[in-house]
Amino acid sequence: MVSNLLETDMEAILDEAFGGADGELLVVDPSASTVVSLVEAGIARDDLPRMSMLVDERVLKDVMDDFLVASKTADLVTEDSLELGFLPEDVDNALFVSESKLVAPVSAGDRVAALSTTDGAFVSEVFGTYRDAFAAAEAYALRKPSISRVRETMTAEIGETAREDFDAILASLDAARGNGGGLDEVTVSLLVAARNDVLLYDISKWGEDVGIASKATFSRTKTRLEDLGLMDTEKVPIDVGRPRLRLKLGDDRLSGIDADEFADVAVDLIG
Repeated sequence: MVSNLLETDMEAILDEAFGGADGELLVVDPSASTVVSLVEAGIARDDLPRMSMLVDERVLKDVMDDFLVASKTADLVTEDSLELGFLPEDVDNALFVSESKLVAPVSAGDRVAALSTTDGAFVSEVFGTYRDAFAAAEAYALRKPSISRVRETMTAEIGETAREDFDAILASLDAARGNGGGLDEVTVSLLVAARNDVLLYDISKWGEDVGIASKATFSRTKTRLEDLGLMDTEKVPIDVGRPRLRLKLGDDRLSGIDADEFADVAVDLIG
């Protein structure tokens, strides 16, 4: 059987074609935006089959440069809901294929059309071909921590208020994806720490332990933010050794505003 699907977005195509399906869904040669949509759908829903994605190497690496996407992906990988591999060669078009259905999506403006089939012999042949291709493909190893682990450890080691600020700032950046300016995950962590008067030692140790970045990267980024006037420090004496540095916001425009506004102001100040 062949049919056409016309929906407003990729998640709607997934819902129509594979919602509630069992088994495995192979995703072949998705675009960057499709990878992001599939990750978001995988995080938000529990009715999708396990996904195995074969993605162009450059596309996958570019997408995973986004900390929030990569950390959500890491959650799915940890839960064994998603596996990633590099596409070994070009294919004619993107495909979603399970053991019982094949869908070929085509984006046009803000809508998505797709051709689907449940022809048993054809679907079985395509699924087998790409299952073998995935088994032979080079696996992609994520180097970002899962967002669940980031949130859990930040709450435990830095504080719940700081974690709430972290979530709010990341959410505002996610809503305006592509306009994050210089607000990477290290910068956001440091600004959240400064907003909550956290020690540089504590935030950089947490960041290194959880896998965000090294203490040296945190230190270099702190210096850059000081040079830009966004951050100040004050010395905190300790019993033994050099005083530690407490992080403070260095620009009054960052003080006294809601966390969901904080990112916009910080981006403007970083320029």
